[in-house]
Amino acid sequence: MAKRHADWPPDGEPSTSSTALKRARLEHPVEGNGLHNDAFSLQLRGLEREQDERNGKNVLAAADEEGETLQEAAQESPGSPGFEETVPAGPRRQSAPVEGYSDLYLDTINRAVLDFDFEKLCSISLSNINVYACLVCGKYYQGRGPKSHAYFHALDVGHHVFVNMESKKVYVLPEGYEVKSKSLDDIKYVVDPTYSKEEVMRMDKEVHDAWDIMGKRYRPGYVGMNNIKANDYLNVVVQILAHVTPIRNYFLLHQFPVLGTPQLSLRFSTLVRKLWNSKAFKSHVSPHELLQEIALRSSKRFTLTQQSDPAEFLSWFLNNLHLSLGGSKKPSSTPTSVVQQAFQGHLRIESQAITAHSDTTNSRLVFTGSSLTNTQTTPFLVLTLDLPPAPLFQSANRESIIPQVPLTALLNKYNGITASEKLAHRVRHRLLHPLPPYLLFHIKRFSRNKFVAERNPTIVTFPSPRSLDMSPYVEPNPSIWPPGEPILYDLVANIILDAAAPTPGAGEDTPSTNKGLTGAGGAASTSSSSASGAGAGTEKVSWLVQLHDKAMAVENARQQRQQYHHRPDEQPQRGPEWLQIQDLYVQRTESETLFTRESYLMVWERRKIPGLKKNGKAAAAK
Repeated sequence: MAKRHADWPPDGEPSTSSTALKRARLEHPVEGNGLHNDAFSLQLRGLEREQDERNGKNVLAAADEEGETLQEAAQESPGSPGFEETVPAGPRRQSAPVEGYSDLYLDTINRAVLDFDFEKLCSISLSNINVYACLVCGKYYQGRGPKSHAYFHALDVGHHVFVNMESKKVYVLPEGYEVKSKSLDDIKYVVDPTYSKEEVMRMDKEVHDAWDIMGKRYRPGYVGMNNIKANDYLNVVVQILAHVTPIRNYFLLHQFPVLGTPQLSLRFSTLVRKLWNSKAFKSHVSPHELLQEIALRSSKRFTLTQQSDPAEFLSWFLNNLHLSLGGSKKPSSTPTSVVQQAFQGHLRIESQAITAHSDTTNSRLVFTGSSLTNTQTTPFLVLTLDLPPAPLFQSANRESIIPQVPLTALLNKYNGITASEKLAHRVRHRLLHPLPPYLLFHIKRFSRNKFVAERNPTIVTFPSPRSLDMSPYVEPNPSIWPPGEPILYDLVANIILDAAAPTPGAGEDTPSTNKGLTGAGGAASTSSSSASGAGAGTEKVSWLVQLHDKAMAVENARQQRQQYHHRPDEQPQRGPEWLQIQDLYVQRTESETLFTRESYLMVWERRKIPGLKKNGKAAAAK
């Protein structure tokens, strides 16, 4: 029997994980040739791995095996002693490409499949940390180290070029070196478009056409948005906000800090910059990344699978976007964010309580208003316009008779004279100076009682999309605006409700849409749904948006001036200044037909006057 050493444990031979034995191995290396030492070390590593597997530490055993593989790959490189040069070498990490091979694998990049609009999540681990995009297949993978998913994807599939979605740096795997080539600048720009101040100032003054990678022409800023399932209510809201000049310019030029900035403002900024991208690979964008953040922040109140009301979403989105930009939660007289700078105005509300009592003979009920009037001033972002009730009795062909009402009649709600009843109170509204640069009108078409949810199909008419005078609805204030002077607004965007259009994914079994008053649900909707709005009923409605092309209007005016100097008798050929966008479809439309549809949300821009100061005071008021 072998003699027992003094440093062995009492119960037998030492364990391979004994620290004393490891110390002895380091202090007293085995003498002999190099091959004997290598064999002895390999035997000890095998014993350690066997001990790990016996103790259930399979992860450690796999790590030991992977580390040994990399070490053997380094030893098996050509020129190593003890090995022949015909042994194939494994992938080695490199800090720079081999001289003369700096463009290796770049010809495998497929720009036609690249789509950076979706949420940056690893397709294997679903992690959003350190995500890389494969420039060959377009999929997302995490990391680029020897144990990462991108590394294994490069070895398994043979896709070698990856871009980091945060730093925009391009790497070649499994070698691991960075590619510094000017030919990849277009991909980096598509990942995160950037703009200069000069480019932003020219957007509304010059018409520029762009072409995608397939040769399709499109107008930057007027591109379609992908309707994944039922998110067209979000698409139209994003489209109108992306064409409000202060908000658009802010998100195109503002550099958000990386740390501490809420994802809602970051993702909305990315989507706006992609909408105005003139170097895009595709002539449309997808709001998937913003949708995921909105579903999370709203506790799944607004999702891509459930149709919602654009007015409700607009109100929620503006308030949350205001807070994410550092705006104040409390009402303030001065704007604290770009959202309030663009849309916030002030409104005076007078209310009188209404009491019901019987007359002296107890024969009938009499309603009287209280002599006490409560007055309060409140800020607003959206003005709600109430439609008159639709006719109770209709003709046999109810589609042939559609009631109409002028927009000015709906605005009489804010003249301070017309009263409306709400919650046992008689209420009067009056706008106050100064009016905001942009006015948001919500035409309230949906209502719900105990039985049905109804849609009012009344058409709101306006003679022209230009020169809407708001002075009759604002309380005079000579210190800010001279009395009698018009306050003109021009239409910028118009969201249309289309109840007759089929919804995406609707089959032949889907019931046909009802164009009557019960359009939001009709008699088929039950009282279990207490919500009111576009998503309250069972009818499938679609949304589209009409946008004013300011650059085309400037171009038409320039051509008209040139034509007047050359041939005053002939009218120039003017292109349409309005575009209609529904999901991915973009088409031109005439300004004379804008009021023929069921308008739901309107954006009006205040016309600039040369003598108007920035604080809202007019030079003529001196």
